[in-house]
Amino acid sequence: MKTILVLMDTLNRRYLKTYNERAKGITPNINAFSKDCIIYDNHFIGSAPCMPARRDIFTGRMQFLERGWGGVEPFDITLPSVLRENGVFTHITTDHTHYFEIGGENYCYLFNTWDYHRGQEFDTWISRVNQPSVDPESYGKKSSQYLLNRTKFTKESEYPSPRTFRSACSWVEQNNGADDFFLMVESFDPHEPFDCPEKYHQMYNDNYVGREFCWPTYAEVTEPAEAVEHLEKCYLGTLSMADYWFGRLLETLKKNNMYEDTLIIFTTDHGHMLGEHGFTGKNIMHAYNEMAHIPLMIHFPGTKESGKRVKALTQNIDLMPTILQHHGCKIPERVKGMSLRDIAEDREKPREQVIYGWFGRAVNVYDGRYTYFRAPENRENSPLYQYCAIPSTCWRYFDERYAQAMEMGRFLPYTHYPVYKIPALFPEDYSGNIEYVMTSMLFDLQNDYEQLNRLEDAEKEADMCKKLEAGMREAQAPEEQYVRLGLKGTEKTG
Repeated sequence: MKTILVLMDTLNRRYLKTYNERAKGITPNINAFSKDCIIYDNHFIGSAPCMPARRDIFTGRMQFLERGWGGVEPFDITLPSVLRENGVFTHITTDHTHYFEIGGENYCYLFNTWDYHRGQEFDTWISRVNQPSVDPESYGKKSSQYLLNRTKFTKESEYPSPRTFRSACSWVEQNNGADDFFLMVESFDPHEPFDCPEKYHQMYNDNYVGREFCWPTYAEVTEPAEAVEHLEKCYLGTLSMADYWFGRLLETLKKNNMYEDTLIIFTTDHGHMLGEHGFTGKNIMHAYNEMAHIPLMIHFPGTKESGKRVKALTQNIDLMPTILQHHGCKIPERVKGMSLRDIAEDREKPREQVIYGWFGRAVNVYDGRYTYFRAPENRENSPLYQYCAIPSTCWRYFDERYAQAMEMGRFLPYTHYPVYKIPALFPEDYSGNIEYVMTSMLFDLQNDYEQLNRLEDAEKEADMCKKLEAGMREAQAPEEQYVRLGLKGTEKTG
């Protein structure tokens, strides 16, 4: 049995013609691949952003209710580990720099082998004592380190994501004829900075002449409309570049007779705001569909149902049990996901709801028609704790400022491993100021997919609260999360 998981970071569903005939994205390879796949139409994130999403994928559980950004924990039962224990060879090739920073510990080291292609975002790669100056007049984020890294991208094939796909192609060629493997191909593109060769800009007639703007901040839009339009085209160009190299991987699989009999999963971790609802970026605003409703296409070997569209509710926690089932591995009891093949073949009872979100912000629920963003009950955003055995988060440790308030004990219901219980003391612990998520909001996606017209319906809101509580119980949410959100359903789970 063979499995390839292709993860493109920050892939916006709305730009793919598979999901939207009028989509702006020029993605011929994704479009063609989708015709060989079962398409999941109601696929949502669980935890976000980058590292929380990956821990969901690697463990089959949602982490955003018990901690924010962090590495793999010592008590986690992970997809690569279970596969290896069952004799399946595992390899990851990636240009995702967060795996190699504080707060991204242990993910790649779970694999038999791994390959890392440097240069994305803030990757501390090219070393110069005298850093180059950034353009103070440009819009959005700026980075001297990225300017240094960028000097190594003298042609398209040297960009990090093309190198990642090239590496995957080489791995396939070198392992032609092999069986029992899991290959994870992870492209950081189209994540920001939206940087690609000029030919991809011209695919979208991008003739913008204003201030540089390819790296958005996570904030309300203050830039001129023409700059935001250019930003979208920069995103689309980067997407088209990633699509081209994904196509090279598909060609290589077919040439080496490893396409038809391989389970190939194509998805992302989350989307991105490009001006919608008055925002760019992610993390700080409500989890609108632009960020939370994500693509999932799966090529199942031997299936006669290519092109089938599945309406059942699915999430990225379902990837682990799907892959383990394909390889004949027992699914650990603590896994909360379901087999996506069983879902597609109606062998699983459909979910009544999915919950999703960012640690310490609104908690969100979708039932197939209505989506509900449940805001924190108070601006103190308390009580709120993170539970971990490795006290690290994005680019830092939980340092001496937390020491007096930290506890340690067996606080998690699914493991006997003692963990730290760390109070969220600063806004940076939950992605910053919570002003944008302090209003609970209800939307009817059947009539308002863009979530532009908030519903005022107390009865429906009460019903969605019950579904939210049910989802939180299933996820074994810490008790204080119910209190923080002003919910009633705090019955214990085991």
